[in-house]
Amino acid sequence: MACSTCLEQSGKTVKMRKERDTFGELDVPDDRLYGAQTVRSVMNFPIGGIEERMPYPVIVAFGILKKAAAKVNTEYGLDKKIADAIIEACDDVISGKLYREGHFPLVIWQTGSGTQSNMNTNEVISNRAIQILGGKLGSKTPVHPNDHVNKSQSSNDTYPAAMHIAVAMELRDRLMPGLVALRDTLEKKSKEFEKIIKIGRTHLMDAVPLTLGQEFSGYATQLTYGIERVCTTLPRLHYLALGGTAVGTGLNTRKGFAEKCAKEIATLTGIPFETAPNKFEALAAHDSMVEVHGALNTIAVSLMKIANDIRMLASGPRCGLAELMLPENEPGSSIMPGKVNPTQCEALTMLAAQVMGNHVACTIGGSNGHFELNVFKTMMVANMYTQIFLGDGCQAFNKNCAVGIQANIAQINKIMKESLMLVTALNPHIGYDKAALIAKTAHKEGGTLKDTAIKLGILTAEQFDQWVRPEDMLGPK
Repeated sequence: MACSTCLEQSGKTVKMRKERDTFGELDVPDDRLYGAQTVRSVMNFPIGGIEERMPYPVIVAFGILKKAAAKVNTEYGLDKKIADAIIEACDDVISGKLYREGHFPLVIWQTGSGTQSNMNTNEVISNRAIQILGGKLGSKTPVHPNDHVNKSQSSNDTYPAAMHIAVAMELRDRLMPGLVALRDTLEKKSKEFEKIIKIGRTHLMDAVPLTLGQEFSGYATQLTYGIERVCTTLPRLHYLALGGTAVGTGLNTRKGFAEKCAKEIATLTGIPFETAPNKFEALAAHDSMVEVHGALNTIAVSLMKIANDIRMLASGPRCGLAELMLPENEPGSSIMPGKVNPTQCEALTMLAAQVMGNHVACTIGGSNGHFELNVFKTMMVANMYTQIFLGDGCQAFNKNCAVGIQANIAQINKIMKESLMLVTALNPHIGYDKAALIAKTAHKEGGTLKDTAIKLGILTAEQFDQWVRPEDMLGPK
């Protein structure tokens, strides 16, 4: 029942209503669909504020989960009129409408089981369903957040199920498109550059030649393997804890509930979710999340290497390697006119570093499943959400950098001619020691390999030209 208490928010008066939970009554803003348990969490966990809100994909996943449960529960006695109202309310959650309107204010830093976010979802769906049915907000009639929206469920099985749904959808819709787009571009660049011979580098020092295409083929293959690594984690990610309720036994559910919910969620998402074969594992441990996180950590390692290589190969334009030319997207300095920086490389490497740091937190969280429940759930899924920003990073890097990479052929050829490591081609003809003498003498005296070899009387000009040809140094034919 609404009361006369008012709250000043952003300069406007907000009417309040009274809602009750098992701890007593609390004032709830009358323009919000959440209830007393949500308000209590806001009061008890003032950590970080709006920027630390529970990630949007998790709330969408809860909407999908609650919708599936409501539909299945009609088979076990839930009134169809109530179920239909719950389903309609869930659609408002799934669309993002209620998240954008501020009905999900809770932060990541709460109970590690996600109980408050589960109840936030239950309260919002309950009150929205009450609105649909013409009832009074906060009355819990005719739709109760626990008895109806949370029927046959517990926070301990719904939150891990929502974690898996959210991450699986984000991997499919956000990460994979970015990875595939960048991988495909790198493969195209590999073919585009396949005839450009350049000097290789090991230990950051000059090495023997390879083609620029071969160098880029390594980058493309790293991402191909990264995509495959993610795919190998999916069977475990597709197992849902829903149906395990409090400790994994399935207390207060009905036979077949878990299987039917998983099937319904699979239909709603287009992802082949299944009920977890062992609910005790699904509640007490989140090894599958650590596994996915590990694959994403490996991808971050790959992206760090690729982006660093590209920005170093493009260093210059006059005083660096300058073998590559990157798109010029924006001014690079507020004081140095004309300066342009490899900003897309920098953004991607910073994102990769964040992912690596998050992996440590996720690993610690996964290792702290005590007895029948892991209570690091909210942190783990929030970190996972950040990891999936890798997809956004790959899209930006692909569009604003990789597609426009050009080879600076004149600079590549210049560096090639100056390299001392072409002397390696002489090993089969004159032996390692004489070849080393040529290289070291040329470096000490500032001469060329050819002139030094002739001066030392080791080779004739004709022999050098016959044996030292970069195009013949690309491996077995």
